[in-house]
Amino acid sequence: MRAQFVLSEIGVGLRRNLTMTFAVIVSVALSLALFGGSLLMSDQVSTMKGYWYDKVNVSVFLCNKSDAESDPNCAKGAVTDDQKKQILADLDKMTVVEKVVYESQDQAYKHYKEQFGDSPLAASLTPDQMQESYRIKLKDPEKYQVIATAFDGRDGVQSVQDQKGILDNLFGLLNGMNWAARAVMALMLVVALMLIVNTVRVSAFSRRRETGIMRLVGASGFYIQAPFIMEAAVAGLIGGSVACAFLVMARYFIIDHGLALSEKLTLINFIGWDAVLTKLPLILATSLLMPALAAFFALRKYLKV
Repeated sequence: MRAQFVLSEIGVGLRRNLTMTFAVIVSVALSLALFGGSLLMSDQVSTMKGYWYDKVNVSVFLCNKSDAESDPNCAKGAVTDDQKKQILADLDKMTVVEKVVYESQDQAYKHYKEQFGDSPLAASLTPDQMQESYRIKLKDPEKYQVIATAFDGRDGVQSVQDQKGILDNLFGLLNGMNWAARAVMALMLVVALMLIVNTVRVSAFSRRRETGIMRLVGASGFYIQAPFIMEAAVAGLIGGSVACAFLVMARYFIIDHGLALSEKLTLINFIGWDAVLTKLPLILATSLLMPALAAFFALRKYLKV
């Protein structure tokens, strides 16, 4: 009987404040969708870091004849065979180096033509203008500075370049976007909490006569509060379910089908369905507990039971 009464009161409360209940559902759905999206964005950035940092190379570019005339780092002339042998020997001795690949001028010219063959500059370049280089695969991409310290400024070395620096700029941008999404999410959560509190108070005010009678007949505080708390929890749970649906549809239509980014952007290692599905229980639990707790604390002050 008590459970039936509580359930009937939940239905009455949701119908009486239909507009505010709808606003609660929408705000909870949007805020938790942003919350889940920010978690997935963090996972995506971590996945991309693991994928791309594993492919990062450090390149030691060697001086050629053209550099000797124009680049102060190559003022002592083009790299000699003895200097190349010494650089390779030193690289082989370094414990941070996993693999070294030599790229000749002809190979560099061929790769450049493959990548930038349509560029007007490509037609004027010749193989002897390209730079020989050592492409170095590190055991730990964070150890780039060891290579830079050892070879920057050495005779025959034009420059040492780390691809990780380029990736860091990209991941910095992605992290910035993620924090912006979290800021919007926090704002939406505050709005949702305020709507929940106001909805509960309006509902309690509209039923103040019933709650007064219940207090007079000795009903416990929790028994009086339960319908209001569960109203907020139900509205929040509906909003959380909508947020989960948003995330699932976003993963399906943006990555797998529709836009099909996984097919168009093959260089990006997208997160899998497991990452999405593991976030859904957290979103549903948050959507249930957050409104219930907000309603509980609001009612303690408002009903004074």
